[in-house]
Amino acid sequence: QVTLVESGGGLVQAGGSLRLSCAASGRPLSTYTMAWFRQASGKEREFVVFSAATGIDTYYTDSVQGRFTISRDNAKNTMYLQMNSLKPEDTAVYYCAAVYGNPRNARPRDYTYWGQGTQVTVSS
Repeated sequence: QVTLVESGGGLVQAGGSLRLSCAASGRPLSTYTMAWFRQASGKEREFVVFSAATGIDTYYTDSVQGRFTISRDNAKNTMYLQMNSLKPEDTAVYYCAAVYGNPRNARPRDYTYWGQGTQVTVSS
């Protein structure tokens, strides 16, 4: 069992930056593929990025490529999402998710554990 807790969301102007954190308890994150998803109001949850358990393989959705960076601190059992050059269209609730092993999945249904979400609002 893994419990995930996101933090770091907030209100920022377009062009600004935020860093989201996803703290895990229960099992070491190093044995899980981790991902960030987001869900804007009235829309389906969409994939943002994943980091495979190896910590080597990552994959970003096109709209955030070059602006967002996923990272892990295994000592703290925490995953991060550094978001730069934020745009109003990045406004959403951001969720971290985990699935055991080293799969490379971009579909919400492939993930077992979810955090409660943190709101990111980017003003124009």
